[in-house]
Amino acid sequence: MKNKYLFVLLLLLAMSLLGYGFVWRYKGQEQQEREGVTIVTSFYPMQIAAMNVVGDCQGVTVECLSEPQTGCLHDYQLTPQDMILLSHADVFLVNGGGIEGFLTEVAKEYPGLVILDAGEDVFSGEAHSDSDDASGEVHHHGENAHAWMSISHYKQQIESICQGLSQADPAHREVYRQNADAYLVKIREVEKLAGEVREQAAGTPVVIFHEAYEYLAEDLGMPVEGLLNLDEERQVSAGETADIIGTIQEHGIRMLLAEELYGKDMGRTVEAETGCRVYNLDTLVRGEVTADAWLIGMRENLRILQEALCAK
Repeated sequence: MKNKYLFVLLLLLAMSLLGYGFVWRYKGQEQQEREGVTIVTSFYPMQIAAMNVVGDCQGVTVECLSEPQTGCLHDYQLTPQDMILLSHADVFLVNGGGIEGFLTEVAKEYPGLVILDAGEDVFSGEAHSDSDDASGEVHHHGENAHAWMSISHYKQQIESICQGLSQADPAHREVYRQNADAYLVKIREVEKLAGEVREQAAGTPVVIFHEAYEYLAEDLGMPVEGLLNLDEERQVSAGETADIIGTIQEHGIRMLLAEELYGKDMGRTVEAETGCRVYNLDTLVRGEVTADAWLIGMRENLRILQEALCAK
């Protein structure tokens, strides 16, 4: 009888030790996962930028809060899944400038989360000059948050991301610096192309149907004579249509820059009424999640403009 109780006792002891072993292994694995760094980006442009600075850095993961086809986040509402994702984040990378209207909620909910604002220097309200800028001019920043559409501003954002990640994760500082430098070399190649386009474009007036193109027009020295900021919720009145047509006719505008997704119908109306040609450019807020996406998209925008300038 005693042997029976002893056997049961030993069996229970063995099961307890085995259970503790599994728990210890799980905790060890969980601790190992926590030793890595998770960077959550707000939307597509910041995801592409972060991918280039992080590269294949071991132990560092880049995830995105929104889907790659979401576009700008002006009216974005956080979901429970978003909050779960942010709860596991070490760094939350945002564009800034007012695009992420939910930042106050995030900061309140996760006071220990590092929020890295890539546009802090761009949107500080201070003018800044860049000797490598295609225009070589000093820029002043207003309320337009689409900074990645300016090559010089995008370079500045990459620098801010590199510096911010290096502070948040000093163990990988050198890797971030090397990756950022390599990406900046590629961006400067696009900037060189922009300089060539500027030689043709400077002084050519345009009308734009998305405020994102203000930055690109500024880089190329193209005065913006009229703006309709079209999006999925924008309802254009008959008066606004008449005004923009009047502007085109008054200034002899031959080029109108629009986003195909939202400016197509309005563009057809303007073309029919004025003869002004509409050129659809990419705002670079959605697309395939590949490291070279911004480079490819901006090169294509410049190619379209170059051909348009040759044809005008």
